[in-house]
Amino acid sequence: MVADDQDLVRTGLRLILGTLDGIEVVGEARDGREAVRLACELRPDVCLMDIRMPVLDGIEATRLLAGPDVADPVAVVVITTFDLDEYVHGALEAGATGFLLKDAGPELLGEAIRAATRGDALISPSITRRLLSTFAGTGRGASPAQALEPLTEREEQVLATIARGRTNAEIADELYISLSTVKTHIASLMAKLGARNRVEVAIWAYETGRVRD
Repeated sequence: MVADDQDLVRTGLRLILGTLDGIEVVGEARDGREAVRLACELRPDVCLMDIRMPVLDGIEATRLLAGPDVADPVAVVVITTFDLDEYVHGALEAGATGFLLKDAGPELLGEAIRAATRGDALISPSITRRLLSTFAGTGRGASPAQALEPLTEREEQVLATIARGRTNAEIADELYISLSTVKTHIASLMAKLGARNRVEVAIWAYETGRVRD
């Protein structure tokens, strides 16, 4: 489902998504309140949510659909022209499983949607490093959690690429490994770090000093 107050943007997203295999737009909303109503009615696998919308903004709509108190959440990927830190933080804290800029392109958009259906999170690479370094510097914990098991050399390499905002395909190309191997390493990292998604894996990399700006 697509939620955006601009008709042109919704039309453009529908056309782009129509070119991606396995993805179908089942509904459109013009404001946050309509987005919440439609999402509860249609139960889409993923809701693409703009931030700045009338009646109810995208962050509050995300909280109502995917927040920590929601019993049966809908996966939300926020897509916006604004990459302000407070918007990104607000969207993730509200329960979003992805954050993309509207210039991300079809490939990254499709990857974010598919990641959301798996319960994973993907953030636009253009803002990932700044965002994660900000999260790591907020003092959310006295010290980063220790890994349950030591990381292998290859897992350390994959960890660094995740923290720099690389997609799975880019990680595979950079490390000369297959996509399935990338996914296996990411799953192993999440298990060892007790992370729910790749964003938490990346934050851990910053918190432990493995990656720096």
